[in-house]
Amino acid sequence: MAKNFYDILSVSRSSSEKDIRQAYRRLARKYHPDVNPGDAKAEERFKQINTAYEVLSDAEKRKKYDRYGERWEQAEAFEKARQAGGGAGAWFGRSFDLGDLFSRGGGGSFETILESFRGRRAPMRGQNVEYAAEVTLEEAFQGATRLLQLQSEEACATCGGSGQIAGAVCHVCEGAGASLRPKRIEVKIPAGVRDGSRVRIAGEGNTGVSGGPRGDLYVVVKVRPHSRFERKGDDLTTEVGVPLEDAVLGGEVEVSTLSGKQVALKIPPLTQNGRLFRLSGLGMPRQQEKGKGKAKAKGRGDLLARVRVVLPEELSDRERELFEKLREERKKKVGAG
Repeated sequence: MAKNFYDILSVSRSSSEKDIRQAYRRLARKYHPDVNPGDAKAEERFKQINTAYEVLSDAEKRKKYDRYGERWEQAEAFEKARQAGGGAGAWFGRSFDLGDLFSRGGGGSFETILESFRGRRAPMRGQNVEYAAEVTLEEAFQGATRLLQLQSEEACATCGGSGQIAGAVCHVCEGAGASLRPKRIEVKIPAGVRDGSRVRIAGEGNTGVSGGPRGDLYVVVKVRPHSRFERKGDDLTTEVGVPLEDAVLGGEVEVSTLSGKQVALKIPPLTQNGRLFRLSGLGMPRQQEKGKGKAKAKGRGDLLARVRVVLPEELSDRERELFEKLREERKKKVGAG
């Protein structure tokens, strides 16, 4: 996703200088290298935070950033060169607006600039947008839906997204060609998603330039840890308590699955503590992998049940007598061996 200074500081475009300053101080303390020694990711984040604050804390720079986006510095340099040299637009016998060149990722290549000088902007696809969504392991197992509340970038209705009206800067969008509007989108999260999975919703990203197609929306999934099940790939692992007598003599226990159902598991005699039993097809739904040759067949992973031998918490007199006899028998066996 393209770096956005407002997103880096976790503030909105309408935030006040005070809000931006407070957000910066909070994040700077959290990601400062002294607080995160040896953490390269924290150091990189700290640099991004400082860069974003340097621009957004300066009213003039922020104004240019809001208008031209990440290329605001190029736009500023271009403007100075135009003023000093009589105007780049004079080379082609007409004036032009820098917003055409640098707003919302408008490119900056010579071909794009040339098209702008000639009075037509090359259509460009809008930027993709990412949105984080958290789900439980049960939701990842069954699939889920999320109703997202987004600030969607929509083409300006006044200028049609061009940023200009009759050669002048649009007074409604101030040359940006778009504005942010609240939007609700229902997203289906498929069964089997993993932590970090990206669900693509085509055409729900930022608006395109000069009639170009919209970008896409990517929902990045975060799966919460579970108290009873541990996931590894498409397999799940859980613990099952086995009474001591069943572990020694053999028996049958019930194993809980993530779907909520109970399945019977036969325990053979002399089952050791920690032994794993594989229950085929009771794990997570498999998702087909694209772009890697033949796609994997759909199905489910396995459920691995790890035995936890449960000792009795108290014994009757008769049970104690039997255990003592068992101990004596075991001693005799060891002595005879």
